[in-house]
Amino acid sequence: MLRYIFLSVFALLLLTACGGNDLDQLEQSGFNECVGCDLSGADLQGADLTVAWLAGANLKGANLKGADLTDANLVNAALRGADLTGADLTGANLAAGNLTSVKLSGANLFRAYIMMADLSEADLSNANLREANLTGANLNGTYFEGANLENVIGANFAGALNVP
Repeated sequence: MLRYIFLSVFALLLLTACGGNDLDQLEQSGFNECVGCDLSGADLQGADLTVAWLAGANLKGANLKGADLTDANLVNAALRGADLTGADLTGANLAAGNLTSVKLSGANLFRAYIMMADLSEADLSNANLREANLTGANLNGTYFEGANLENVIGANFAGALNVP
């Protein structure tokens, strides 16, 4: 029993040292790079993440309301349930990301790359998706009321809701 407790405590310490929330690492990089970081649940509201390299990062449930993610690299990032209401994602690369149930209401996704991403159940109401590339994106149950979809590339809106 004592051995089990020791191993459990050791595993917990190891996980804390190697993983967990990597917000400190992002801050130390000047908010420029945190590849594969665990930023789940992080409060990054209004953060300047312009040109940030966040490929493969875990941002599940993170608060990114009003954040500036212009030209950020979020390839294969996990954003499930994150709040990006009013965020600027102009030219951001969200390819192959998990954006299930993400809140992008009023977000600017002008010329964003969202190919092969899972946007199922996402809220894109009043979002600017002008010239965004949605080739191969899963839009099942995605909410688009009031969104600007001018010159969107490769979108298949089958299963999407309230497409203007």
